[in-house]
Amino acid sequence: MTESTEMTGTGPRLCLAASGGGHVRQILDLEPLWQDYPHIFVTEDTALGRSIAEKHPGAFVSHVALGQAKLGAPFKMVWNAARNCLQSFRIVALHKPDVVITTGAGSMVFTVLWARLRGARILLIDSFARFDRPSAFARIAGPLAHVRIAQAEASARHWPGAVVFDPFRILDTPRPPKKKLLFATVGATLKFPRLVDLVIRATERGLLDGYEVIVQTGEGGIPASPPPGIAFHETLPFDTVKQILHDADYVVCHGGTGSLITALREGCRLIAVPRRFALGEHYDDHQAEITGAFRDRGLLETADTDAEFTSAFAALASREPLCATTDPSALIGYLRHYLASLPTR
Repeated sequence: MTESTEMTGTGPRLCLAASGGGHVRQILDLEPLWQDYPHIFVTEDTALGRSIAEKHPGAFVSHVALGQAKLGAPFKMVWNAARNCLQSFRIVALHKPDVVITTGAGSMVFTVLWARLRGARILLIDSFARFDRPSAFARIAGPLAHVRIAQAEASARHWPGAVVFDPFRILDTPRPPKKKLLFATVGATLKFPRLVDLVIRATERGLLDGYEVIVQTGEGGIPASPPPGIAFHETLPFDTVKQILHDADYVVCHGGTGSLITALREGCRLIAVPRRFALGEHYDDHQAEITGAFRDRGLLETADTDAEFTSAFAALASREPLCATTDPSALIGYLRHYLASLPTR
């Protein structure tokens, strides 16, 4: 575990707990709230996590998820869970948070547990990716939470005691000027060779002629014999990713909410390749759920095969992209009022 400086300031001491990717990006969206309080991030050692640790007090814990056992790695899950348990105990004992604000997922269970045992208030915000039902993390950690927040009405109906803040908004602003650039990203946590191969084959058959192509592959994901005409990067700093997205006409990404929303904010033509549980690419099929819902709103196209990729590319070229974002202002107001009601240190 790597750890940065001690949190300072007055007011309740906040622990901002979220695993890599979209979970921690949702915490970043709440910055107008937590910037006013002493805080520490607890997240995973990803490119995004490291960029956060450069600017804020932070600590890393090992990645752990129930899905690791589903994918045939139960001993790895148990080992990482044991490490995570000890890391989380040390972080909570050292920093003594008064409040934990968490968006999940599995890597944060022990942080929530230890903090609750020492008297911290737990504010649990379930993943924006869960439209129809609460996540496994919400079901497991929910009994420890003082406040449960769902981001969809249907999900809240299956999560007793939850309040609802739906942050999704379609924007009516024009998209930024774009370059002939296609950016493919697999996200912050796991490699995704199938997505990378789709882009490579599209380039080889001439579909992307005239486009600059940049592919972020994840650690260890660069092909052994990289084909010409594509710039491969295992990881990229988040600020670099944001600049690329600002310029990119097309984005190809997995079905993680962080990647999807960040691209939609910049008005990119978006092709989503959801990770599939049956192919051993993720712990469940929630990425197919969210990309299907976004596709039904006309926000993106999905692809699993070369033929679908070609069709998606053409369909997006034929229409003006929509811009969308998540607006957490109502949630921030609710949480600000809650924190202000707590006793001061």
